[in-house]
Amino acid sequence: MSVVKNLLAALGLVILVVLIISFLVAPRGYGRGDKIAVVKIEGVILDPSGVTSSLAEYGKRADVKAVVLRIDSPGGAVGPSQEIHRAVQRLREKKTVVASMGSVAASGGYYAAVATEKIVANPGTITGSIGVIVEFINIEELLGKIGIKGRVVKSGKFKDTGSPLRELNEEERALIQAVIDDVNGQFVTAVAEGRGRPVEEIIKIADGRIMTGAQALSLGLVDRLGDLKDAIDLSAKLAGVKGTPEVIYPPKHGEVFTSLFGSTLSDNMKGYLSGLRVMYLIPNGVH
Repeated sequence: MSVVKNLLAALGLVILVVLIISFLVAPRGYGRGDKIAVVKIEGVILDPSGVTSSLAEYGKRADVKAVVLRIDSPGGAVGPSQEIHRAVQRLREKKTVVASMGSVAASGGYYAAVATEKIVANPGTITGSIGVIVEFINIEELLGKIGIKGRVVKSGKFKDTGSPLRELNEEERALIQAVIDDVNGQFVTAVAEGRGRPVEEIIKIADGRIMTGAQALSLGLVDRLGDLKDAIDLSAKLAGVKGTPEVIYPPKHGEVFTSLFGSTLSDNMKGYLSGLRVMYLIPNGVH
């Protein structure tokens, strides 16, 4: 009998040790109590998967009462920006979502913000830039100077539109402008719906202009001025959280975004040479 008791005692001790170790090494944010999650959007938006997966995960967690979308981004590619916007909309069906603008939250960064319930910006945040841009590089003359000539075989007259080997013709310019106008219309509609404003009002300022957070407040593009803590406090209030909530951050998902000035010249060249890329983005050097 004493042997059995000793075995049970040893087993109980092992279980206790395992529980203690599990508690000590458990990921932060899985304890009891209400939580506010902060999901960051940083740099040029190219691959939204890290952000969208974090938003989906927090949407499933009962202990996460609200999410703050912390934006430090000049924008990025249209599709990825729209995917984040839609992910925020889905999350808002379950949780309170507030945007917090850092140093810059413009173009595609602002596109993501307008899907949230409230937007908090610093007075000096660079935001706005509601618009679309497509940039080309033409190296035809350079190649000619070094004795290289490019040739293209294509299935249709528009297949090499935007090729760096030649200038655009007027028909191609009209085609690209039509695409830009359509995508810009999608941006304007998203802002109008997100801010509860008539489309006609948004069109007046949807000319690509940048503005400060203070100017955006006066135009109704943000809700209040403040920093990240102010946004966290606001999200907690809107979600009905009592007391001081625990603030948690998602684990790193790898390099989802790239710094606007961190990409190499070869990376930029590959972007130009790989074809058209329609962007919700502030051009280099503006911020």
